[in-house]
Amino acid sequence: MTDYRKYHCQECEHIYDEAKGDPDSGIAPGTRWEDIPEDWACPICGAPKSFFKLLA
Repeated sequence: MTDYRKYHCQECEHIYDEAKGDPDSGIAPGTRWEDIPEDWACPICGAPKSFFKLLA
């Protein structure tokens, strides 16, 4: 079984779930965090990828 991780935006608390991806931004379900382009931004508030932290 694959263990997907979740990351939260420190600006707006949006959760990026690797299992769900971000289809509206062209990120397919199952896309690992490290495989998301560096210029991707939070779909809610526009914060850069660097504003996201791994949920423990």
